[in-house]
Amino acid sequence: MATNDIKLAREQTHDFVLRPPSAQDGAQVWRLIGACKPLDENSLYCNLLQCDHFSDTCVAAERTEDGALIGWISAYLVPDEPDTLFVWQVAVHRDAQGTGLGKKLLAELLERDACANVARLKTTITADNKASWGLFSSFARSRGGALSHEPHFRSDAHFDGKHETEHMVTIDFADTAQAETGDAWRASRETARPSGGSHA
Repeated sequence: MATNDIKLAREQTHDFVLRPPSAQDGAQVWRLIGACKPLDENSLYCNLLQCDHFSDTCVAAERTEDGALIGWISAYLVPDEPDTLFVWQVAVHRDAQGTGLGKKLLAELLERDACANVARLKTTITADNKASWGLFSSFARSRGGALSHEPHFRSDAHFDGKHETEHMVTIDFADTAQAETGDAWRASRETARPSGGSHA
């Protein structure tokens, strides 16, 4: 595809709707992930179950022009940590890359009623996946979240040496909110304090 064609395709992907997936989206999700190398491909049945059973915590981006699926996030609330959202995969079609769609998908997800109590977001990223590091680092900054990471699923211990080590990335929104609350409380105390000397 020529450079001008790529620019035109990106301009045409600005009109899209973000919505929960349905079971009918399973095959489209599977094809989208297959087109977004180097994302790990799962079975079509896995993607179908995500669309059907986890629609409250998954997001599909549908292009209004032709109904094509151009973006996808699969995620779930961690069973023993209901305030933690784990993002499994983020897929953005090449025609929509560079439009900020990945961040829009993440933001849409956190606005869901199902995510009302989410205080932190987690995902795993391999060391060489620059696109994912860029996306989640940028999203953390835009939300004022504190990002941390450490090796979690290790190549030899968990993948039998057949996959690179996955680093657990955590964006903590709760600590930021508490810090902002504390700053506001201290500021209000300073404002309310009398100017004529200190009092015990």
